[in-house]
Amino acid sequence: MEKTELHMEWERRIADYESSGQTQATWCAINKLNVNQLKYWLKKIKGPKRNRSTKSKFTPVVVTEPPANDSMEIKIGQASIEVRPGFDSTFLADIVRTLKTLC
Repeated sequence: MEKTELHMEWERRIADYESSGQTQATWCAINKLNVNQLKYWLKKIKGPKRNRSTKSKFTPVVVTEPPANDSMEIKIGQASIEVRPGFDSTFLADIVRTLKTLC
């Protein structure tokens, strides 16, 4: 049984998506595609386990020892944040969440 042109096109799209490092929603928005179509074709081509595993994306976080001035540097990707005593933890959490989506 030969693959249809549509099937081959989605194989190319999936390869592009996987190599992009972007989330499904971001990649689909850039490529003007419906995210549900991508999920359908991921399941069809890669199988149900593959589709589930693409939903989680972890960003490495490096935590260093606090310097003598009691501040701490947090690195997320190429971004660096210096945190000092008395910082607003809610604001820091918002910044970290935002950086994770960009990295």
